[in-house]
Amino acid sequence: MPETPEVSETIQVGDQLPVTKPSEEFVDSLPEDLDISAFVGPTVFPDVGRRRVSGSIYLILAATCAAGAAQSPNRGLLAAAVLLGLLGIYHFISGWHQRISETDALVVATRTVGFPVGHASAALSWRGLRSRPAWRILLYSADEPPSMRGLVELDAMDGHILGEYTEKNPEDWSKFGL
Repeated sequence: MPETPEVSETIQVGDQLPVTKPSEEFVDSLPEDLDISAFVGPTVFPDVGRRRVSGSIYLILAATCAAGAAQSPNRGLLAAAVLLGLLGIYHFISGWHQRISETDALVVATRTVGFPVGHASAALSWRGLRSRPAWRILLYSADEPPSMRGLVELDAMDGHILGEYTEKNPEDWSKFGL
């Protein structure tokens, strides 16, 4: 019977050199972030409307800098007030409240492609200068291996389809025995 290696731990006592003490029992475990038993549900994408919180903070700081610029000859405070004010306004006008969830987007995309869907993946992206949220959904057919794939982009505000593309799956899985 092969010997199991002895596991030990190093202990630092005051100013003395570290002492190695053998441990009686070693337990191997996964880090908390990899422990599947702690799974609490699907990923929830944060609402882009949270930008308005930072926009409010920028506008408060801009008002503070403007008040300081009125009391001081420091032109840097005035420049900071203008910059922070513009940034705060931008955060307000780009702080859309997303109305279409990931699940709703997957349902719309499934109805759009015209084939039974197996695997699918959703990514939230932004369009235009005001960063309007849009879902990009990649879908594969339900057969094994997938014979079709599709890409659907839809607006995360009102759910209308921005673009759709389907094709026969060009990936060759035969070398993997599929």
